[in-house]
Amino acid sequence: MQAVKDKINEMGALRKVKAEARAEEKAEKEVAKARSDVAHEVRLAKEAEASMSMHVAKAGDIARAGEKFAHDHQMIAHAPQNTTNTAHQARSSDKTSGGPPTYNPMS
Repeated sequence: MQAVKDKINEMGALRKVKAEARAEEKAEKEVAKARSDVAHEVRLAKEAEASMSMHVAKAGDIARAGEKFAHDHQMIAHAPQNTTNTAHQARSSDKTSGGPPTYNPMS
């Protein structure tokens, strides 16, 4: 009878040890999964940061290009422009060439 009681106690102790081992393994798996999830989130954050940096750089390039265009356009608008045609001026000083005749009341 004592042998049966000892065997039952050993089986109970063995079940207890196995349950503790399973709980410990489960806890280790949860910790490993949490680390994996954290690593995944860190990777996603780094990718998003890199993407945002690239986006900001591209926006900066576009802004600089727009500022350069506006500056160049402003410089052209304020630059003194030679609107006279030198060929026309040369001809207009020569009264005998081209164009409609001018009215001269003395002739």
